[in-house]
Amino acid sequence: MSVFINPYTDFGFMKLFGEEANKDLLIDFLNQLLPEKHQIAGLVFKNPENLPDTTVERKAIFDIHCTALSGERFIVEMQKAEMLFFKDRSLFYTTFPIREQAKKGKEWNFELQPVYFIAILDFEYDEEEDKQKFFRDVSLKDQDGEEFFSKLKFKFLQMPLFDKQENELLTKFDKWCYFLKNLADFDKIPEILNEPIFRKAFGTAKLSAMTAKQRASYERSLKNYRDMFSVVETAVFKAVSKAVDKAVEQRDIEIAEKSVAAGLSNEMIMQITGLSQKEVEKLRKKTNNSKNTP
Repeated sequence: MSVFINPYTDFGFMKLFGEEANKDLLIDFLNQLLPEKHQIAGLVFKNPENLPDTTVERKAIFDIHCTALSGERFIVEMQKAEMLFFKDRSLFYTTFPIREQAKKGKEWNFELQPVYFIAILDFEYDEEEDKQKFFRDVSLKDQDGEEFFSKLKFKFLQMPLFDKQENELLTKFDKWCYFLKNLADFDKIPEILNEPIFRKAFGTAKLSAMTAKQRASYERSLKNYRDMFSVVETAVFKAVSKAVDKAVEQRDIEIAEKSVAAGLSNEMIMQITGLSQKEVEKLRKKTNNSKNTP
């Protein structure tokens, strides 16, 4: 039995970062990602009904309106779910807090508040292994790599790629990532995380401290998470299996074509490749036709 919630479930994510009582957890976490000038003094959760139209997307993303210590206001969008066209969706979601800054009914000079898009991902979107990065800090730059627009930032955390162990945690950011990555597997608070902000986070995440209603909600959320993970895993397995089968079939065909050209009998080719007699005869006919074609 787990002692703490899974933070990647809808319930777990909102319990830790989406409740008024836990604003200090979210502020502390975000301040590890944001620049000094945008360290958070206060924040307000936006009404989720103003977010994308589907229930699934409203659970996957929420807006946080922040005020910096300097007094400047800015907006953070947080996302944690895997979806098709992830990068496209990330860009699309930032259009909501951008468009909503338009002043209605009066003159507006188009000056925008900064928008940060922060994604805490329990999946890997980098397909090429040699180009994978746990943390990406993305902004709009020109052809010389110089920043073109400083008010739109994307920060992506691919949590499966975070591999630091307890003795390698050097910063508060490291500690938060270690906490999120391993929370569901902890049975007690690690010594490295035994400090006030994390003690509160562990207390919030403790299953035994929940009411029966909260526990039921969490169990439903956990089931949905596991079902989704199973669907994705099955889809990946089928895609890989199909690709392997196709590669093997193509290899057998290439071997059969070379065997036909070398003059081997149908029986010998069938034995070598596992192709049927009909398939071998079809390849032989194709090869003969190619030879006869001027």
